Amino acid sequence: MGKTTETLAAAGIEAARLETGLLVEHVTGFGRMAALGAPERAIETAASAAVAKLAARRTRGEPLAYLIGTREFWSLDFLVTRQTLIPRPDSECLVEAALANRARLPDRPRILDLGTGTGCLLLALLSEFKDATGVGVDIDAGAATVARANAERLGFSDRARILCGNWADCLNSGTKPGEFHIVVSNPPYISADEWPDLAPTVREFEPPRALLGGTDGLNAYRQIAGRLPGLLAPGGLAILEIGARQAHQVAEILKFEGLKVQKPLKDLAGHDRCLLATLKKHDI
Repeated sequence: MGKTTETLAAAGIEAARLETGLLVEHVTGFGRMAALGAPERAIETAASAAVAKLAARRTRGEPLAYLIGTREFWSLDFLVTRQTLIPRPDSECLVEAALANRARLPDRPRILDLGTGTGCLLLALLSEFKDATGVGVDIDAGAATVARANAERLGFSDRARILCGNWADCLNSGTKPGEFHIVVSNPPYISADEWPDLAPTVREFEPPRALLGGTDGLNAYRQIAGRLPGLLAPGGLAILEIGARQAHQVAEILKFEGLKVQKPLKDLAGHDRCLLATLKKHDI
């Protein structure tokens, strides 16, 4: 334990001791506290070589979530792979926005998550809206497989349907116009100019397809916005994650498609992080 912690700390990893415990827990199956308190020799006899290999990958910038295969979001433990974006705490503001508007929604809302990735937004919402059902869509087959696995392991497979397709294109069969009361999306929104400045831990390891939003970072919003009037039920709510400086541009795209846009909501750092939109006849 001590040697691994020193290795991670020397690489500039702030929570070196905690991350060491998580690596040991992942490799050995020890509980978190047992891993942190285990004698060095116990770890060595169990799996020191495997822990050392993972620690070496961590010092080269590979995200911890990919090394241990899970990440917590909304107090739920999600499987993650290199085919999926790692869930971030800032994205929880989309769930909070939906909950803040619970009163406008029916008792059994239908939820759509476009670009579902791990399924974290859809499944977090299903954990709060106990009688809701939903659909998650991702263009990447590997990501869709992970989302299905998460729905199964978290107990939502009977209420969540995961599809592989390009945004809402795969919904044509069996989906009624205006079916969804909540449409959420954390789409790719990094612009070409921003890409080189991303942290190497993101740029070199997370899937570019889930990050890059075209030259100006807005391509996904243009595609999603045009579909929202046909997806939202009367009184329904679209909640989109946005980049810190994109609120005005995304709002204009949504307004062009006839939607009413609310003031952007802030993330934990105080940056604009999500926009809410409704059909104009049923605004908040």
